[in-house]
This record gives sequence, C-alpha cells and structure tokens, in this order.
Amino acid sequence: MKYNFLILIILISFTEPGCQEKPTNQKVFFGDEILLKENLYLLHNKSIGIVTNQTAVLPNKIHLIDTLLSLGLKIKVLFSPEHGIKGDLTAGEKISSSSDSISGTPVYSLYGDNKTISKETLKDIDIILYDIQDVGARFYTYISTLYYVLQSAGKNNIPVIILDRPNPLGGNEIEGPVLETAYKSFVGIAQIPIVYGMTIGELANYFVNENIIKTEKKPEIKVIEMRGWKRNNYWDDLEREWIPTSPNIRNFETALVYPGTCLIEGTNISEGRGTDNPFLTIGAPFINSEKLIQALDLFNNKGVSYSASIFTPVDIKGKVSNPKYSGIECYGIEISVTNKKNFNAMEFGIQLFYTLLKLYPKQFQFNNKYFDLLAGSGRLRKDLLAGKTPSDIIDSWNSELNKFKSTRKKYLLY
Repeated sequence: MKYNFLILIILISFTEPGCQEKPTNQKVFFGDEILLKENLYLLHNKSIGIVTNQTAVLPNKIHLIDTLLSLGLKIKVLFSPEHGIKGDLTAGEKISSSSDSISGTPVYSLYGDNKTISKETLKDIDIILYDIQDVGARFYTYISTLYYVLQSAGKNNIPVIILDRPNPLGGNEIEGPVLETAYKSFVGIAQIPIVYGMTIGELANYFVNENIIKTEKKPEIKVIEMRGWKRNNYWDDLEREWIPTSPNIRNFETALVYPGTCLIEGTNISEGRGTDNPFLTIGAPFINSEKLIQALDLFNNKGVSYSASIFTPVDIKGKVSNPKYSGIECYGIEISVTNKKNFNAMEFGIQLFYTLLKLYPKQFQFNNKYFDLLAGSGRLRKDLLAGKTPSDIIDSWNSELNKFKSTRKKYLLY
C-alpha cells in the first residue's frame, strides 16, 4: 500500500455529508467516511488495531489505512481475514502473519492456525477498528472473523468500532435455513439464516447483545452508522464501484447469486471456479445443458435467465488453484439475473438441486459433511434426496425464520 502524507488533500476530500460539496453522485456515506468527517476524536492518542482488507477504499480511491497513517494516527497492527489484507489469496489458503512491506506495520492473520486475536497481540492495543465489505451470506467467512474479533475483544476488554457498510443484497431479504448449533463452523458461525438481511454493524450488535459470541463480559462496541442508506438499497443502487470482496466474488451479480450457488461447492458439480464467471457458471462433464435449461424453465422464474455453457476449469493465479474438474470439459449453464427484485437466490438454488437430482440421480453426488456445514443443517440434503419439492423445502424454514426476524428487529439501525 502506498501511504500518502498530503493531509490537506485528504481532509478536503472528506467534506461534511450535509454540505453542498459532497462527492458527485454520492448519496450514501459509509461508516469509514463518517468516522473521518465526525469521529476522529475517538482515535486520538490511541494505539489502534485495524481488521480490514482491500475493500476499505474510500471514494477518493485512498485506502482507509493510508488515510489514517497520513493523519498521524498510531496504527499498531493490521488484522487480515480470509484472502489476506489485499484480497488476492485463494479460498481456503492459510495465511501467515507478516508485516506490511511499506510501513512495517505487523499484519496478524485471522485465517491461519489461529482465527482469534491472542491476548499477547492485544496487550498494546487501545481500540480495534473493523472495516470490511461483506456480501450478506452466512457462509462468507468475514462475518466469522467479526464473531471472533468481538469474542477476543470481550475477553480482553478492548473496545471495538464497527465502520458500517451496506449489505449488498439489501436489508430486507431473509432466506434459507437457520443454522443448527451442531453444524457451527467457520463457514457457519452463528444461528442466522443463509441470507440474513443485516448490515455488518447490525450483525455485530446482534452477536454481542444476544451473546452469540459466548463471553462472560460484553465487549464495548460502537457502530459508526452510514448516512443515506435504506433497507431496500441493493449495491447497484448506490453508485459505488464494486471492489471484488474476494478473488471469486468479482462483481455485484455474483454476490446476488452466491447464496444459492455456493452450496454447489458441497457437491460434485463445478461452481465455476477456474472460469471467468465463478458462481454464475455451473456444470459437470455429465450434464446436458439444454435439458437442464428446459427443466429449470418449468419453474417460470421471472428474475433469472440461463444460457448453455461449455467450459474447462483451469488454475487462475490469485483466484483458484486445482479447481473441480480441472482441465476437463464441462457442460452446464451461465446464470444471468434479469431482475434483482424478483430473484430469490435460495429459491433458485433449491430448484437447481432438485432439478439436478431429477435429471442425474446416479451421477449427482453430495459431499455430505461439507454440504451440511454450508447449509447449516443435515435436513436440507435429506429433504432433497427424499424428493421433496422446492416449495415444501422452503416452507419448512418459515418457523425458524419468523423467530429470527422477531429477534433481528431489535438490532436494525436503518
């Protein structure tokens, strides 16, 4: 990262949200912007630890870390989630602790042998900042990192400031089964649905105040709220650039589909890793594209379309190594969301699994353990194998979802 010490230029870039000099076309101000405009006093004379990655870039194209260093603030340590501080490491790749090559600031990995922050690491830290763009799906591991950061903060009496960011899927959509405690893992850290309809700040309040993090003492947290964001805003309503949140979530459309197609990772179907459109491309050597499209069309989904796809997964540096069916020609579909408000990712995902099982009962296979961890339950896989219809499966989630919605209401900020 390049550290810019032109303090005057940075300060001019961050004018008061309510004044006429607001950035062109910008209607929503994220938590990190509000921190810089109104709340820097919270960091004065503090030794700071920052949990962040490549997504914490401000509208002036300068990273939050660069900005805070140029303002003379004391950043003692950086904490990196899965994919690393620059977001260029492949899924599941363990990350070692290191130091930033320019500033020398230590970078402590939260995606290696240790996913919590040690007491030793926190001994000289006065406050933790959290600023990472989420995608709104339970199995995306940044919220698991948030969970462990809050847990470590509670155990070590360190305050946490959450710089709130939009949920790209909006704040109203709630879909999928609620995680059962027996299936808790790093790809399913808490008893929430797959699509939970909360911002990262709202989720932090939920984790802490419902004591999901299981600490004797609640950590002190402060959410720096956004300004101008509404619950019905999807990412593409915000007029903000999409910075790939990880190597294979390269655009907003992928994030829209991801809650339904990520579950394909737990099967012998390719989820498109090793192609130009992961999670929007699915297939296998035994699939007939036209038959699959014809079967999916019977569901008459208004928000999505499909086209036939032939692809051969390959290693892509910084994005995937040894993808499923590497070097083998696959046949399947390319998914395109035509109307985001009519598209339900989980409904589509269940219809897809139901169809694949009907068309290819002998070839299609689950990786039982991993699929169940992603689903947060063994019930979904068993229901699919039993031939239950998508509508029956989706209806079976209603009771748990209604309970979650009732609790969730207490923590909504917008």
